[in-house]
Amino acid sequence: MQYLSGFGNEFSSEDLRCPGALPEGQNNPQVCPYGLYAEQLSGSAFTCPRSSNKRSWLYRILPSVRHKPFQAYEQKHLTHNWDEVEPDPNQMRWKPFVVGEKTQDFVDVSHGLYTLCGAGEPKSRNGIAIHIYTCNVSMIDRCLYNSDGDFLIVPQQGKLLILTEFGKILVEPNEICVIQQGMRFSVEVFGHSRGYILEVFGVHFELPDLGPIGANGLANPRDFLTPVAWYEDRRVAGGYTVINKYQGKLFSAKQDFSPYNVVAWHGNYAPYKYNLDNFMVVNCVAFDHADPSIFTVLTAKSLRPGVAIADFVIFPPRWGVADHTFRPPYYHRNCMSEFMGLIKGHYEAKEEGFQPGGGSLHSAMTPHGPDTDCFEKASAAKLVPERVAEGTMAFMFESSLSMAVTRWGLETCSRLDKEYYRCWESLRSHFTPSQRSKH
Repeated sequence: MQYLSGFGNEFSSEDLRCPGALPEGQNNPQVCPYGLYAEQLSGSAFTCPRSSNKRSWLYRILPSVRHKPFQAYEQKHLTHNWDEVEPDPNQMRWKPFVVGEKTQDFVDVSHGLYTLCGAGEPKSRNGIAIHIYTCNVSMIDRCLYNSDGDFLIVPQQGKLLILTEFGKILVEPNEICVIQQGMRFSVEVFGHSRGYILEVFGVHFELPDLGPIGANGLANPRDFLTPVAWYEDRRVAGGYTVINKYQGKLFSAKQDFSPYNVVAWHGNYAPYKYNLDNFMVVNCVAFDHADPSIFTVLTAKSLRPGVAIADFVIFPPRWGVADHTFRPPYYHRNCMSEFMGLIKGHYEAKEEGFQPGGGSLHSAMTPHGPDTDCFEKASAAKLVPERVAEGTMAFMFESSLSMAVTRWGLETCSRLDKEYYRCWESLRSHFTPSQRSKH
């Protein structure tokens, strides 16, 4: 696999089988090299400031406009109907989501993609959705593209080979991949696969501002990888199925050729991947906690300064050295909504019930924090430098929106842990008004 390095760069790429496929000096010549069609893919309004203007030019064997009319496509568990069930402010935790034995690909009509929770809606181009994917076969002569927003894909089990119009991306657990709005892609798997998807409407992911951290740290731009051009000139006798997610619904259309027929492309609007091991952790070296925002990999900003529609935050292996400090995450009530997932290992605040492939949701102002066992151990621990979260990778989708859980998440999936609240039941009072605790 070959990639181009950098976040949001102006890239140029052409398949080595067709040197000179990129037009020189212009985007849309009267006749393109090799008889290709020029097609622009815009990820922003034409009139956006240059710093936020996103577009790429694709040079393809046949244009994507050549297809039969779209028809409604059956879907069961993919939804943006946030009124399916009554609101529930309780702390929620899900056991690992199950990859069934029934044959299912990434976007199978009855399995594949399941919507767990979300807020807002794609028509107004403001909101998010969190999905779970479970699949065990590859998408064959089928592709998906999302007219509603961007997909941030977090594999937890099984590596994915993602074919895109821009080239091929291999994504393994502990890596992430972002497929931006409008980009056609197919997912090939190598056995049982499971993971999480954060979808954002109306905005794109970007690197967080570093502020006082300075020029270096967190996710470095050079570590983001974009695929190089690759094409197939393949006709599909039985018809190639193009699935479109539009206004929260799925539609399908037929065409008789592969959509991966882009011989060359250039621009700054492309899919990309990132290895979470490359994250440069910033942490407290004296006392107390820095806010978890220092672990933000990508952010999707709202119109309010400093407030995100969604942040993608990770909790990677690191050193804990803070003195006079309760080191695990503290008890907390937050105006944001926090969905957490676990890729591998044991999360430091809840080593037992929170498992890889599962998840938790703590809604706006719902209290949460370490379980009883974690609190007791950390309160009595000798505060020496120690490795934290070794062999673990937990993450958080955090949002300023108040998320609703779907019927599938609350009832149908049968993975909701209804005993979750009990992990705090045995917390006891340590209050001693006649004796002041010593550091």
